[in-house]
Amino acid sequence: MPAHLPYEYRYLRAKKKFPHVWCPGCGIGIVMGSIIRAVDALGWKKDDICMVSGIGCTSRMPVYVDFNTLHATHGRALAFATGVKMARPRLNILAVMGDGDGLAIGGNHLIHTARRNIDMTTIIVNNYNYGMTGGQASPTTPEDTVASTAPYGAIEPVFDTCELAAGAGATYVARGTVYHVMELDGFIKAAMAKRGFSIVEVLSPCPTNYGRANRLGSAVKMMEDLRDNTVNRAQAAKLSAEELEGKIVRGVFVDRERPEYLDRYEGLCEKARKAVAGAGQ
Repeated sequence: MPAHLPYEYRYLRAKKKFPHVWCPGCGIGIVMGSIIRAVDALGWKKDDICMVSGIGCTSRMPVYVDFNTLHATHGRALAFATGVKMARPRLNILAVMGDGDGLAIGGNHLIHTARRNIDMTTIIVNNYNYGMTGGQASPTTPEDTVASTAPYGAIEPVFDTCELAAGAGATYVARGTVYHVMELDGFIKAAMAKRGFSIVEVLSPCPTNYGRANRLGSAVKMMEDLRDNTVNRAQAAKLSAEELEGKIVRGVFVDRERPEYLDRYEGLCEKARKAVAGAGQ
């Protein structure tokens, strides 16, 4: 690697996969940078990582990182990631997906992977729409905003990704934004270091589809909205319900210990082996 290039280039397939496909102003590259910095800070070797994705804008990320990677089918990233973890328990699994991929067609996998508490980290980049396929409404499209499948405004209530993950049993749940990058770096690093199923929701602008359809201004303006319309948990604790109206809370919502699935699975296998051995005597 040339000496003048940033250290992050060690983790990229820079010679053959760039320029990337993401639109100007998209925040997914910022999320990828946070993941790379977390990997470097934790000292993980590239060969000990497997990044898994489904289909969508965020799901193109495995194309660019120099890890073991698996680009799977729509909504099935966590199903494939579970298979990889079961077959190669030593690998550190990173599953990346968008809000449509992870919470719509992939929502059932999210719930049950969290319930099992299998050891992997999930990053859901929430840009409020299906950005890659034309700006359709997703489970996180805010009510009364416009999407290509909701031209007169969305009327469905949205998923709260963090509440859903917490209720399903995830051991670490956090929400950050691509504006608050240093904070996001910390969330992702902590999630990756956590034993069990961890999830970080990242709010990110989609200027091309969601922003344009809702006349939200430039990519810079959408980043400023993330700055102005979110508060961290410490700030939120000092605000009244009226002051919190319309604000999104950032921070760590769950950090707990639960038995991890592979640990319990190995115990089950040992129990079965003893039962079979006993039956043969």
